Amino acid sequence: MELGSIKPGSVHQLTRVQLTRVQFTATIPGPSQGLGTVAPCRAAAVVSARPQLTVLVFFPSAPATFSSSRHAGIPMDLLAGVGCACAGLLAVLAVALLAAAYRLGLLYQLWHKVDPRSSRHGGELVAEVLKAHGVRFLFALAGGHISPILVASEKVGIRVVDTRHEATAVFAADAVSRLSGRIGVATVTAGPGVTNTVTAIKNAQMAESPVLLIGGAAASLQKGRGALQDIDQLSLFKTLCKACVSVRAVRDIVPTLRKAIATAQSGTPGPVFVELPIDVLYPFHVVEKEIGGTKSGRGLRGKVVQWYLQNYIRNLFAGAWEPRDVSPLPVRVPLATEDEVQRCVELVSRATKPLVLVGSQAMLPPTPAEELRAALEALGIPCYLGGAARGLLPPGSPLLLRQNRRDALRDADLVLLAGAVCDFRLSYGRLFGRRAAIVAVNRDRAQLLRNSDVFWKPRLAVQGDAASFVVRLARSLRGYACPRDWVEGLREADRKKEQANREKAATPTPQHLNPLDLLHRLDALLPPESLLVADGGDFVGTAAYIVRPRRPLAWLDPGAFGTLGVGGGFALGAKLCRPEAEVWVLYGDGSLGYSLMEFDTFVRHKTPVIALVGNDACWSQIAREQVALLGSNVACGLEYLDYHAAAEALGGKGFVVGRPDYDRLDAVLRAAQDACRQGRPVLINALIGKTDFRDGSISV
Repeated sequence: MELGSIKPGSVHQLTRVQLTRVQFTATIPGPSQGLGTVAPCRAAAVVSARPQLTVLVFFPSAPATFSSSRHAGIPMDLLAGVGCACAGLLAVLAVALLAAAYRLGLLYQLWHKVDPRSSRHGGELVAEVLKAHGVRFLFALAGGHISPILVASEKVGIRVVDTRHEATAVFAADAVSRLSGRIGVATVTAGPGVTNTVTAIKNAQMAESPVLLIGGAAASLQKGRGALQDIDQLSLFKTLCKACVSVRAVRDIVPTLRKAIATAQSGTPGPVFVELPIDVLYPFHVVEKEIGGTKSGRGLRGKVVQWYLQNYIRNLFAGAWEPRDVSPLPVRVPLATEDEVQRCVELVSRATKPLVLVGSQAMLPPTPAEELRAALEALGIPCYLGGAARGLLPPGSPLLLRQNRRDALRDADLVLLAGAVCDFRLSYGRLFGRRAAIVAVNRDRAQLLRNSDVFWKPRLAVQGDAASFVVRLARSLRGYACPRDWVEGLREADRKKEQANREKAATPTPQHLNPLDLLHRLDALLPPESLLVADGGDFVGTAAYIVRPRRPLAWLDPGAFGTLGVGGGFALGAKLCRPEAEVWVLYGDGSLGYSLMEFDTFVRHKTPVIALVGNDACWSQIAREQVALLGSNVACGLEYLDYHAAAEALGGKGFVVGRPDYDRLDAVLRAAQDACRQGRPVLINALIGKTDFRDGSISV
């Protein structure tokens, strides 16, 4: 109740108690004497948790009436004022005490038990929530702040996978979320453990991957007092995560995690950060020993401090082990309206040169990839697949296009952007024909309209799930047939470009292997159950035009952020999710440096993968433009190092191939496959030469 709502003559009781504000009103009877009567007056108080915001207001219910203005030499209005002031001060004091009791948890402790003898700890609650949400893998790098989480998770059957760098743990969780459709989870220790994940979390944000990062932290009571690895961690992630929360009591662990996971998966998915201070994770007796202070404080100040510490600990654990619902909360997915689907039906029906661009967002749950693929095949409209959507259509599909996208977009009279974004990957929207009708579908409004105020205008912009939109569109267009001459013309141009690429692959480079030929050979040997991880610049950019994923969700790349170093983590998460798959990591020799040590992780956790390293002793994607524009190769040169030997030193199997091994290149690739099937991670160090295949590609 606000002060402005108090009316004269009314009586109000204590109306509300909150953590940050308490509002109180009271009616105070006026003194009644023989010479006159003072009408009741009332005091109203608003007491904030911060004393400097306390406001006290007095006013009478009605004008005072007197038969005399004085009694025994004391003005009656003065007596009334003093009475009101005393009563008001008492009211303020009572409310302040009530607010303090609330903030100290004294009120909560009246109704909720604290069991100092219990050996249970907060890590058990974390594990229960993760288990209830279908989490099978917990990626981590060990640290004392998070030990209870790791131990408890292992006990409930969650596989704890420790990596050699915290970023790898987050990348692995990212891969799991993309491939499984469930939340991916990583936990890291406080301070530098948390800061090491920043790049990986930003990558997950831009890739729209639902990832839960659990970070350890100093005890809440010790923050800002010089505790080990204590920093303001929430500020690091406020712009990177959909939600950043610090848990302040054991009882809050379950509801906080449930809400965070639902937030990560709802709407436009993305990462969330939950900070769990060390005092909400360890058992009562451990916390009491570490921060409980001495049992007998000296002097009044010492006794007050000791009481405060003991009450703080008891409040931490009050109601901690009461039964709570750990099941998943509903996930909200925005959907297109029937009117929006119908408008798109009309546009497609009138088009003679329609084209579909499918982006990574279309692979998000809840629509299964197989259902989306069937819808695209039913539509019969030629498609370009980008990012995680690669492999959605099989390599031999007559609808699948991989070459000449710029020309196709220029000629199309209708373009459906199903989760694709007009950023640098589509030249900011400058590729569309002037009269083309653009239909954009995206869960995120900012991505939906990216650069639409500058280079393009959507005929229809739908903020909703792209996959379900395509499925509904296909159902509404039963009997529709895309013009055959348009499809055949695009297919013929695609075949010509593919043939030109094969001719380039057959041309020897001045030294070492031709990377195009190497990748064509790899493509010919990939089994149906293969999965490709892309981590690199020039070599991986070349592979994107040559190597064909064999099935949906069989291609993992960093996404729009273009992060190097995802390879080790993505491969780890992919092999754990799909143990039957033959996982290949396509590395540049530069990007390999970020996660080469994860070969130790592959060995320890028995996750055999194959790394194919395009080793040209250079940061080629940067050098190509830097040399041409600025005339210097500074900071771009590397060496032809024995990366295969490093992999063997870490317990893997290594191969090296160069120009002398050209005739047995297929045999080496098959030997790598055999070693992988036998349970060993493999690294093929392929010495490659320079080509002009990617001349003109962007690096900024």
